[in-house]
Amino acid sequence: MTGSVDMLLQYEFQDRELLHKALTHGSAVTDPSATYERLEFVGDRVLSLVVAEMLFERFPNENEGKLARRSTALIRRETLAEVAGEIGLGPHIVMSSGEAEAGGRENPSLLGDVCESVIAALYLDGGLTAAARFIRRHWQARMERSSKPPLDPKTELQEWAQGRGMPLPSYRIAHREGPDHAPTFTIAVSVAEGLEAIGIGSTRRAAEQAAAGSLLNMVRTDG
Repeated sequence: MTGSVDMLLQYEFQDRELLHKALTHGSAVTDPSATYERLEFVGDRVLSLVVAEMLFERFPNENEGKLARRSTALIRRETLAEVAGEIGLGPHIVMSSGEAEAGGRENPSLLGDVCESVIAALYLDGGLTAAARFIRRHWQARMERSSKPPLDPKTELQEWAQGRGMPLPSYRIAHREGPDHAPTFTIAVSVAEGLEAIGIGSTRRAAEQAAAGSLLNMVRTDG
């Protein structure tokens, strides 16, 4: 099985067990360390690093804020799931029959997790060169598609609500802690009854953006 995955990834693994772990869902084993969950953590960081380098090279005149918005769009769960679907990772994920029957192989969240774990496996087996080659191959075109940086989360959430005839998002400070020179804000945002999320940041603006991003992720997941 893993041999055919090598073909999908265009990389031959030396550590076959590492690749197997990257494709193993928790429903298939009793030992959590034998699943892809820990690899996800590494894959997320490797993807962020390589995408940041790609954006830094491609958009030399954009400031940090614009680059950050581009990065957020490129590394979000939906994008990872798209890549996993395009290369056909779903059929190769090791999972219980119950998970498979429940649609696990098509679950966007699960596919995104596996894509991150595969990136980690590439990095751990072949170094940053192997991981970066995979990321550039599948993210380069995505990066080039948008001539302008994506909207920031607050603006995107506002447009999402307006497009559905909903009230504008409402933000409030749910909690504030820490000294005046280094506060931490917890902001709650709501659009309609049942559509609420929170965000945390070192400034009110940052926390509002985080809250908006959380709510956007929620509505995307729910469809």
